[in-house]
Amino acid sequence: MEHSAHYALAAAIAIALPLHAQTNPQQGPYRMEISLERRESGAWHTIDPGLVLEQNDRVRFRFHTNFDGYLYVMNQSTSGTYSMLFPGEETGRENQIRAGKDYTVPATQTLFRITGPPGHEIVYWMVTPAELPAGEEKQPYMPLPPPPPKEKQLPSNMTPRCDDALFRARGACIDTSAGPKNVTSRELLPDNLAQVPSGGSGDLMFMRKQNTAVVSSPVPLKGPVIYEFHLAHK
Repeated sequence: MEHSAHYALAAAIAIALPLHAQTNPQQGPYRMEISLERRESGAWHTIDPGLVLEQNDRVRFRFHTNFDGYLYVMNQSTSGTYSMLFPGEETGRENQIRAGKDYTVPATQTLFRITGPPGHEIVYWMVTPAELPAGEEKQPYMPLPPPPPKEKQLPSNMTPRCDDALFRARGACIDTSAGPKNVTSRELLPDNLAQVPSGGSGDLMFMRKQNTAVVSSPVPLKGPVIYEFHLAHK
């Protein structure tokens, strides 16, 4: 996925923060809902998170929570490079999220266009109960990490695969391994995310509500949580 935003997370993300989420305890689990939308015929349409996308497809995410916090989104393309999807100069700098409100990523008219070798883009989502501090020079973003070394690159066998049963039922190529999932190993995270103190990512649960992916935590977030959203494309 290529676009023109070239910013990364603050250097101070490595600092352990005494963070506490603010939410109504009557709401039950802390929920984050993500929908994937594709631009078709001049309008946005919600699509299955596992739909295998085509080259040059234009997509965006719709995000919704039941608690207040801050959102950071970064992508690792199939070519192995990193890019900051949100926040950024051209994708929207305001990354505070409020309970019950819908947000789009990007938050501006900038579009994410699918390009690069076939495979899985890995979109990293980090949600924090409190804003991360800016660097010493008051610059909220630092240069992106370098391309990952070979041992941190995407597996060569991570190629889009259609589910035959779903294809027969819906006539669409759905890769059931795509969509949201937990981080399998913090050692495989980009360097600037691997240094973030865990706020309970291991407790996350992943569900599907029609075309909406639901990520929930049974306990309040005590710090940043990180998870992945795999975008499959040809």
